[in-house]
Order: sequence, then structure tokens, then C-alpha cells
Amino acid sequence: MDKATLKYYRTIGQVQQAVNKATTLDEALHDGLGIILDCAGADCAIVWYYDRSDNKMHPYYWLCPCDLTSQEYKAGAGCVGSSYANNEAVRMLEYSRGMDPDTDRIFGEASGNGAGSTGLDISAVIVAPFGDAQDSMGCIQFLYLDGRHATEEEADVCEIMTMMVAMSIQDSDHIEMPYVKHEILLSARDITREYQNGETVTRVLKGASIDVYKGEFLAVLGESGCGKSTLLNIIGGLDKATSGSFSFMGKDMTNATQEELTKYRRDNIGFIFQSYNLMTNLNARQNLDLIGELVDDPMKSEDALKLVKLEDRMDNYPSQLSGGQQQRVSIARALIKKPQMIFADEPTAALDYETSIEVLKVLENVIADGTTLLMVTHNTEITKMADRVVKIRDGRTYEVTVNRHRVKAADLVW
Repeated sequence: MDKATLKYYRTIGQVQQAVNKATTLDEALHDGLGIILDCAGADCAIVWYYDRSDNKMHPYYWLCPCDLTSQEYKAGAGCVGSSYANNEAVRMLEYSRGMDPDTDRIFGEASGNGAGSTGLDISAVIVAPFGDAQDSMGCIQFLYLDGRHATEEEADVCEIMTMMVAMSIQDSDHIEMPYVKHEILLSARDITREYQNGETVTRVLKGASIDVYKGEFLAVLGESGCGKSTLLNIIGGLDKATSGSFSFMGKDMTNATQEELTKYRRDNIGFIFQSYNLMTNLNARQNLDLIGELVDDPMKSEDALKLVKLEDRMDNYPSQLSGGQQQRVSIARALIKKPQMIFADEPTAALDYETSIEVLKVLENVIADGTTLLMVTHNTEITKMADRVVKIRDGRTYEVTVNRHRVKAADLVW
């Protein structure tokens, strides 16, 4: 048996083991697709499923450095739609722009307005359908990026391994509907940020992209130093990108003036910081009133403090409050503006476990009221609360996933 065949059979065993070990379909897809990508040398894998209600192919799960939540193929159109409709594989081993307009539309150059493409440089595409004997359910699309073409042998691996992944899908009770997308509030594309100190240039962000949907809880996950807080500051109008673009409610904010960014922050965003950032010489109510004076129709400070269950501590100064209570005041301070979005940067990092859960319960209630929440965190357990998770690695968007089974704050353990 040659080395290639041995590697192939070993990969089958690894995929089977990963699928059998998984406790959820998403876990099976994540682990199984990851093994297949390593074996086939591909960069991305997207599971597309067919929805009879609109006759379109929608992304169900993907390992890809971009957000595909809002993307779709029409059944029968493009490489994905035709693979499904004809129930046969599609191979474009040396892909270039123009070979498939639908793929260009989804993965081509970023448009920066949230409705366009994701900005990947695709150099090979392989699509393989999956389903049972009676019905085709969808297909898996494999992408090769940055000029690397696929070989026939790698295409064989992708097609055969698709059947392995399909087994885990078919063995599940049903494919649950994907995340139901709403209006895009904010969209950022290919954001970079460089800092120069003398002749030394430090690149913190190297091409991060993100979409934020109205009413969702979006978690941005990554290790310390990966650039997630820098990305938050840029789309929050506190910092400016070196390159890239971002828009809010369809309005391009890429070259906004400081005055425009100030108005954008004031009217639309409530901030929650790791270090609370409360005025030490003002009591809880006065800290809120200070922010309330900046907007036209603020919430009453008493009502905001009641939402975070601190109405009995409104006359206390920060020094008279515990860390958890100070953070709840900062949440109330964010809420008093009635913002479109709340940006929270590691809001529990300075708190112990019990206090963190108390703060997360408050944020859980904020989400339930329909407020859009974007939270930066390094804690993978907290991301289980989110609707979607954007993973940042080394300054780039690494992976975007959908939580189909969100966990309550009270059930988190770390």
C-alpha cells in the first residue's frame, strides 16, 4: 500500500472517529471537515443545504475565514446550485474570476457594504452533493485560495469524504434551520491596523471582516493580542483602520470625520469596558446622568439601574461598590442612551466566576429585550450564549460559526 492510499484510509478512520465522538451535529461537522481539509489540502469547506421554501441553497455550516450567513445560491445556478440540481460533483481545479458568476458574487472582491462578497482569492473549487437514495439534501463546497490549484487526487478525496460527512448529517434527526438573519446593522471588510513606533511597524489587524445583524448577540473570540479589541475600537468609531472599510446601516463610515464618528458613537453605541471606566467622584446615578445628557431621549437613570438590579445603590460611589456592581453600573450606563448596539470588551475578565455569571445574566436580559450585543472575549464558554461566534486569529477572521443551541448564563461553567 503506497503512502497516499495509507493516508487516505487513515483519514477515513479519523473522520469516523470524530463523527462518532461528537455529541452534536455541529461538533461532528467541525471536527470532520477540519480533518478533510487537512487531508485534501483545501482552505475552506462549506456545507450548503437546500431549502424548499425558497428554492435556494443556504450555508448550514462552514470552516472559512469569512461570514457566509447572508449568502445563498439559487438551486440550479452556480457550481453549488448545479451540483445539487444535477446530483453530481463539480470540479474547477484551476479557478479564475468569470468561470462562475455566482461564486464570484459570493466570494469575490469585498464590496464593503455588507451585502456583497467576502473577498476571498479563490484558485480552485470542488463541489460534491450529498443525500440519501431518494433525495439530495445539499452539497459541500471546498475552496482553495491564494493561487494554489487542486489536483485530481485532492478532488477525489473531497468527493469521497463528502459521503463520510453526509453520514453524520443523515444520522441526525433533522437538519435544523440555519441562523435566521435579520437586517445588517454594521459591516466591516478587510480591516487592517498598523502602529508605527520609529522605524518599527506593528500589524495588529491583517484583514478582518465582520457583519453584525440587528438583534443578535455576536461574540468575537480570540487569544490576547489577536486584534479583537482593536477591531471593536475601529467599528465602534474609537480608532481608525489603516485600510479596509466599514459601514453602519448602509452608510459608508470608512472616511468619516472625527465629528461624524463622535455622532455615530453618541447616537448608536453603548460601550462596556473591562475596567468599568466610571467617574470615581460621581455616584452611580450621576455616572448615568452624565451620559444621559449627551443624547436627546435618554432612559431615566433610575430605570436603567433598576434593569441591572442596582436601584438601591444609586447613591453609592464606585469605591462603595463591588467589582460586579461597578460593571452592572457600566451596563446601565450603556443602556441609558437606548443604543442600537452595545459593544462589550471583555466585560467579565476582571471578575470572579460567580460575579461573572451575575453580569452575564444582566446582559442576557439586555439581549432578550432585542438590543444588539457585540462582545469581545477570550472565554470560549461565554461564546455558548451567543447567536454567532466570529473567531479572530493573528489579526484575521479565522472562522464564523452559528450556535443553534444557545446556553443560558446560569449553565456556563469554567
